[in-house]
Amino acid sequence: MTIEQLYQIFQQHPCVQTDTRKLQKGDIFFALKGPNFNANQFALQALEQGAAYAVIDETIDSTDERLILVDDALVTLQQLAKQHRQQLNCPFIAITGSNGKTTTKELVNAVLSSNYKTYTTQGNLNNHIGVPLTILSVKQDADFAVIEMGANHLKEIASYCDYTMPTHGIITNCGKAHLEGFGSEEGVRKGKGELFDFLRANDGTAFIYKDFEYLQSMANGIQHIYTYGTKDATLTGTVKQSDPFLEVSLTKGINIPSLQSKLVGDYNLPNVLCAVAIGKYFNVPEEKIKASIENYTPSNSRSQMIERGSNKIILDAYNANPSSMKLAIENFAKLNATDKVLLLGGMMELGEDSLQEHEALIKLIQQYQWKKVVLVGGDFKKVDHSFLYFDRSTDAREWLQQQHFEKTSFLIKGSRSMQMEKIIAEAKP
Repeated sequence: MTIEQLYQIFQQHPCVQTDTRKLQKGDIFFALKGPNFNANQFALQALEQGAAYAVIDETIDSTDERLILVDDALVTLQQLAKQHRQQLNCPFIAITGSNGKTTTKELVNAVLSSNYKTYTTQGNLNNHIGVPLTILSVKQDADFAVIEMGANHLKEIASYCDYTMPTHGIITNCGKAHLEGFGSEEGVRKGKGELFDFLRANDGTAFIYKDFEYLQSMANGIQHIYTYGTKDATLTGTVKQSDPFLEVSLTKGINIPSLQSKLVGDYNLPNVLCAVAIGKYFNVPEEKIKASIENYTPSNSRSQMIERGSNKIILDAYNANPSSMKLAIENFAKLNATDKVLLLGGMMELGEDSLQEHEALIKLIQQYQWKKVVLVGGDFKKVDHSFLYFDRSTDAREWLQQQHFEKTSFLIKGSRSMQMEKIIAEAKP
């Protein structure tokens, strides 16, 4: 079966699923394989549950004509996404970066969807499976599609661009993330820069945070650029205050004096400015830009403020790398609070730099006064420090439940595998 023939089927059944637990009647089921699973084993079950078709890449002992055998189900999924993308004429805005890409995506989506029919990446589905699934979810009534792209090695963003075909792009920043896969910070810039390579070759538009000089260098040769930043940009703004929520003063490019967000941390300034810039660029009414950003409430353990009794908890535990850890700790240190407790999980995927980066973080922590510092898992176990240490977040939770803190502020952050959000699950800090 050709991709064109499969696309005809997709047009009749325009919903794709890779998980039988989420399957709805009439969906097309793609049987994907991974190191620990083989969904070909569930293809017949998917049909029994109501799937219209099941795309498989292993022969199954069945004559059911709803089984579509292909060479590689994942590659077919991506090819189908490209075929669908080619039928859509709306702008596709791709967002990548080491830190802040999900928050930026959520803010951009909030602004654009206030005035246009906008489709976007759900949650954190920003990988080789999530990106094509997101594209396939975009309907013909779309005015915009906002696609988040994550990556941990070279050529990954380039592969996403092949079937996403972005018309506009944002690289939030390039920091010390996924060094194990990229090899170095220069490797990170090269990998994330694959988005700009695509825009450069296809007459696309880049939105650039002008405060980061390296982003300007990475964008050399791109004909269409819109800048935002704290100065010398098309749209500018600064931090008015961030204790604890970020308030932004807008100083150029828009007739909004300030924005009061529900985001914790001045490190969210570029994310907010990016959303404002895109709203302005695409002619979203200014009052809608303001309302969209001020009404956006973070979730999924990103820049969240949670109150428990007299305690305040900054939960920023979806992920962590040396760059984002440094920003979060420095921001927390500046907050106007008497008693502060750090609960930090290990940082993953740093390769041979891991011990050095964890040691650097210890030195940073030691520069400030804290009521308590608790470190959890990863290479914190291998470096010298005088702080409280636990192997697992659940152990830290048990410790926290026994402390009975009052009028205390907490910062909880760590890599995804550390599951640092479990520290406050069913806890009463």
